[in-house]
Formats: sequence, structure tokens, C-alpha cells
Amino acid sequence: MAPLPRLSSPRREILWFVGLTLAVSSVFYVLMARAGGLTAGGAALVPWLMWTPGLVAVALQLRFRRSLAGLGWSAGKTRYWIAGYFVPIAYSLVVYALIWASPLGDFDLTALDRLRERWPLLFLGSLQSCLFALGEEIGWRGYLVPRLARLLDFDGVALTSGLIWALWHAPLVLFAGYRSEAPVGYSLLCFTLLAVGASYLYAWIRLKSGSLWPAVLLHGSHNLWVQGFFDRATLDTGPTEYWSGEFGAGLAAAAIVIALVTRRLARGMDLPRRQPTA
Repeated sequence: MAPLPRLSSPRREILWFVGLTLAVSSVFYVLMARAGGLTAGGAALVPWLMWTPGLVAVALQLRFRRSLAGLGWSAGKTRYWIAGYFVPIAYSLVVYALIWASPLGDFDLTALDRLRERWPLLFLGSLQSCLFALGEEIGWRGYLVPRLARLLDFDGVALTSGLIWALWHAPLVLFAGYRSEAPVGYSLLCFTLLAVGASYLYAWIRLKSGSLWPAVLLHGSHNLWVQGFFDRATLDTGPTEYWSGEFGAGLAAAAIVIALVTRRLARGMDLPRRQPTA
């Protein structure tokens, strides 16, 4: 097998990363679909799939840069770690409080009792969620975002990384049951808006902090609290599937607001020196 050509530009590095990530991930898409989706045997493959972007990024980094430096391993400032963990709790609480206070959904009172009983497990749950999220974030924010920032302005970085992130999830929504009971097209639209909107915050916290870890906490905290608490604490009243969860309009709308706020925060932020795109 002929050796891969040396990557001489961020654009080529991005194309190799996206192409290899989608190619390797397609193996897991097929296996998950054949296993009956994420609610059946395919669930065991989720950690492997989540680590695919990270492993591809590490392989490319070693192959073409001969070092793992540059993926954002430095700790960064504590305030970004705090923001990374608690911002998902804040926006989820706003969205779900509005749902619970309306006919769109109801709050399960036993959820608080379960939370009090299991709070010692919260730390372990956070670690596990962040461990899975780390696999994605090494790829999306550790590898992809800094390279996009050498070619595009902040809006371009956030929008492009968000669309790629949503595209990577799309086969799961379409073929592996990773969606709500709402129509597939509706679930895919809401998830795409959520992924693209949230990517503004992910890109900002990665570039502003210079660290990968706040994005890992952001991702892990979102998965833990949305899927592990808020969704389970919400009782279906009929239209709930259309508004709650990652495939509902509530979090999609919140992500759009987050994107608008983050765009203001990003004004004047220094990005890595751009290189010619030709």
C-alpha cells in the first residue's frame, strides 16, 4: 500500500479527517442497524463509535505531525471547566421548566427522589459520560476546529464543524433508531439545529480556552443531564416528543439562542492565523 501523501495544508488535513471518520464510522452504522438499533444490540457499539473521531484524529496527528501536541491537552483556565459542566444544566433546566409548566409535558415527582438516592453515583456517571465524550471531542474540537480556524472566520468554523457533526449523527437517526417517536424528518431537523447551534459554543470554548477539556465537560454534561435526568423526569402528555429531548424543538431553540449569544462573545476573538485556501 502506497504511503499517504504528506498533508501540507489545513484543508487537506480536514478532508482526510472527515473522510476517514465517516468511512470507519460507516462500519458501526451498518452493525448497529443490523443489531436492531441503539435500543437493541447496537447499544454496545456506541462507545466504539464515539471514539472513532478521536482515534482517527490521533492517527492522523501522529502520521503527519509526528506528535500529539496541538490537540488541546493543556488544562486551560478553571472558569472554562466550570462553564463547560454547568452551562448544559442551565439551558436544559430552562427548556424543561417551560415544558413542565405547560401542557407540552409534565414533571415526574419521583425523579427528585431518585436523584437524592443516587447522587453518590453522579460523580461516576459524569466520569463515564466524559470518557465517552472525550473520544468525539479529540476529533471534533481537538483536531477539526483549530484547522478550520486557520481557514475560516468564527462563523465559518462553528457552522462547518456543526454541519459535519450533525452529518456524522444522521445515519444513527435514519437507520439506528437514535430519535424520538416524532417523525424521522422532524427528529433529524431538530437534532441538526441543536448540533449546529451548540457548535458555536463548543468552538468558542475550545478556541477561547485553548484547551480540549472544557469541550469534553460540555459534551459529557449535556449527555448525562439531558439523557440521564431531564428526559427521564419528563412525563409524556401527547406532544412531548415534539418538544423535549435532543430531537425536540425545545433544545433546538435553545441552541439557536446559544449560537447568537456566542457569536457576540466571539467578536474580536483572535483566531489562528489564516492560510490561503487555494
